[in-house]
Amino acid sequence: MKINGIHHISMKCGTKEEFERARDFYLNILGFSIVREWPEGIMLNSGGGLLEIFCNGAGIKSKGAIRHVAFSADDVDGLAAKVKAAGYEVFIEPNDIVIHSEPEFHARMAFCFGPLGEEIELFQELGSGNSGRKE
Repeated sequence: MKINGIHHISMKCGTKEEFERARDFYLNILGFSIVREWPEGIMLNSGGGLLEIFCNGAGIKSKGAIRHVAFSADDVDGLAAKVKAAGYEVFIEPNDIVIHSEPEFHARMAFCFGPLGEEIELFQELGSGNSGRKE
């Protein structure tokens, strides 16, 4: 027996309006696709895992052990601009990072708040020495 990976991340919305904002954000801004829908929720495909959003609960809006969700992206700068244009806060602008590990790991990242107050990292792996910026 073993774990094969993450199947899905689940979020709850307290109102139908929150649900519609979340649905719009993940479908139309971040570009997820619908896997299935039912009266109380929706399951979306991020390309590397599933996101389940329910519209049947008050939810808990406090920071717990999970700090953020990171989504792999091929254009952090473009997605961050799209998030901003839709009126959401990008609280860490796109920037290059180096994780000083063995081997060294280069990435480009940005952080934003989603429609339910969730922290989202947009994350792009880079080759060693590559700035990742689109000139």
